Amino acid sequence: MNPSWLDTVKDALADKKAYDINVLDIKGSSPLCDYFVIASASNVNQLSAIADNVEEKLEELGVPMKNREGRANGGWILLDYTDFVIHLFTEEMRSFYDLDHTWKDSPKLN
Repeated sequence: MNPSWLDTVKDALADKKAYDINVLDIKGSSPLCDYFVIASASNVNQLSAIADNVEEKLEELGVPMKNREGRANGGWILLDYTDFVIHLFTEEMRSFYDLDHTWKDSPKLN
């Protein structure tokens, strides 16, 4: 896999002030994908802007999106790129879903 996707995602997240970013290597733990990227936004407007920016930057890189789920007003957005999945949350929804704890044994690539 081309590692440039990760740099592009991190830059896109930073551009819109996402925080508490975790990149988890789940290759050995899940058949879903190889990596989870988890990030937080302060509010639903920021959440939407982060998702849009990530989509735009990855499209420019030529990385095809498989699926997008959730909505900003629901407090979470999932961007599925087959090999990696990006989970974007408001603080409340991140705490509710607690993916960081669920996948706590997975290596972090931060």
